[in-house]
Amino acid sequence: MVSTRLTNLRELMRMHGLEALIVSSLPNIRYLSGFTGSHALCVVTLRRAFFITDSRYTLQSRAEVGSRFRRLITRTGLLETIAHARLLPRRGRTGFEAHQVTVAQHRTLKRLFPGYLFQPLAEIIENLSQVKDADEVANIKAAARISDRAFLDILPYIRPGVCERDIAARISFLQKVAGAEGDAFDPIVASGERSALPHARASDRRIRRGDMVVLDFGCTVNGYRSDVTRTVAVGKASRQLREVYRAVLEAQEGALAAARDGITARALDAVARGIIETAGYGRHFIHSLGHGLGLHIHERPRISALSRETLKAGMVITVEPGIYLPGWGGVRIEDDVVLTTGGCKRLTFASKELLVL
Repeated sequence: MVSTRLTNLRELMRMHGLEALIVSSLPNIRYLSGFTGSHALCVVTLRRAFFITDSRYTLQSRAEVGSRFRRLITRTGLLETIAHARLLPRRGRTGFEAHQVTVAQHRTLKRLFPGYLFQPLAEIIENLSQVKDADEVANIKAAARISDRAFLDILPYIRPGVCERDIAARISFLQKVAGAEGDAFDPIVASGERSALPHARASDRRIRRGDMVVLDFGCTVNGYRSDVTRTVAVGKASRQLREVYRAVLEAQEGALAAARDGITARALDAVARGIIETAGYGRHFIHSLGHGLGLHIHERPRISALSRETLKAGMVITVEPGIYLPGWGGVRIEDDVVLTTGGCKRLTFASKELLVL
């Protein structure tokens, strides 16, 4: 697996005219080498691959890092070790992850490697990792199973008087005791009028009878993430809530039916958006339909009206339409799916019936 990923990366490097690439994003380091620690760099040239960390991770890196990498344990800085060991070819260009390297780190590169040519690159490894292999899909599926169970187990705790923050904490607990490494992101628990905020942080607001409650959470298994959203009602569900919920569910089911290899991300977004517009809520669907999922919680492809990407079999994406009415509340429903040549397979299976707790 490591060998294949390095081979594919080198093909991309040649396409970009690179002689070497410095990888500093920890999820991307894990993708290439298997390392799960918190301090490392990788250098990949067209012929060799190097892994650099410090002495805290000597044993861990020995156990985790693939044999295709030469390991270097440093007692100085990571970039300094690259310079001292002369890992970068003097001729040609060396790429680095533009979204990961700070201004200070870039200055250090220029100081340590005077005269070298450096090129910032956007998402070179993210482009490589969009299509998942069977092991990656299995890890996401395992994370999804844990999140599905957490949703079922949290339902008895969602009742009037309980605050959002307590529900979020319990979701994290339930996922960890079920075998997750941790949360994929801080759980979103948004009730009542706060559910109109798509990325609301769980607050001290207490659940009230008649509230809709949006629950958006996920967990990690072997670094891979799940991401599921469900909306429930507490005590009663108003006519408007049922109407909005029906529109979101129809939009999500329509998009799931259309998702497959070869459809453009823009066209898939349009399927869900068109159904919500027909229901009269088009201007209240205020975010993209979904995103890629893997070692990062938000990966390519981006399923939006602005995307120019074409979806491929093996990609794992979220499908998460929503309607948000300021001063009233919101509804979102989200599943994780893996695309196939003939459609898609759901990885999350928590009930999408409007539950009134």
